[in-house]
Amino acid sequence: MLRERWRLLPFAIRDGALNMAIDEAIAEAISFNESPPTIRFYGWSPPAVTIGCFQSMRDEVDLDACHELGIDAIRRRTGGGAVFHDTDGEITYSVICPERYIGPDISASYHEVCSWIIDALGTFGLRAEFSPINDVVIDGRKISGNAQTRRSGVFTMHGTVLYKVDRERMFKVLKVGRTKVSDKNISSYGQRVVGASELVGTSLDGLLRALMASFLKGKQWYLGEMSMDEEARAGSLALSRYRSDDWNLSR
Repeated sequence: MLRERWRLLPFAIRDGALNMAIDEAIAEAISFNESPPTIRFYGWSPPAVTIGCFQSMRDEVDLDACHELGIDAIRRRTGGGAVFHDTDGEITYSVICPERYIGPDISASYHEVCSWIIDALGTFGLRAEFSPINDVVIDGRKISGNAQTRRSGVFTMHGTVLYKVDRERMFKVLKVGRTKVSDKNISSYGQRVVGASELVGTSLDGLLRALMASFLKGKQWYLGEMSMDEEARAGSLALSRYRSDDWNLSR
């Protein structure tokens, strides 16, 4: 039976394959009515690039540069574009719940979850706004990108909130960035993104606490842990899918 209270998992830093496998394992458990709706915040070590489910790894990512810099490259289950996840450069979140909790309207659901990010940034005096379909921007510069999927009646949305942007490494590994520079006729890809630390004096932990408070506002919640079944399933998925070239290089 589904429990109504939300479970908040403790912040943890893991590698990209396991991060993506955890989201899938939790979604599966919720689809079986075995786990509660869950919010988690997490980081990445080593740094990683993730691509959307329908993207081509070779088209979007410079794999030679990733290998040289020790950066993982992983395909997500969600849509959206390629993202560079730096260990100290961002906070990533996941919201995983029965689809009925969030409703069928995809645009509205992006807007709702992004509004939690906007409210968190607002606690620092930052005036962020939702930029359809799935971004949060400040003065036209992207500070958060988001993606979602809905499978077996379960809503999964995850996204990043940038804290400190290493534009040089980002530009080395993301081919998509180079394309956008040309398409949008802007002088630098780096001008399109901004981290919170460039705008306010908060620490990464301060940003995390603001996000937690905003995401949990008005919800009944508790601080929990992954079940043993979720952990075992995540380990299996990380090995069989997210560390596999058959999955990551499938397009």
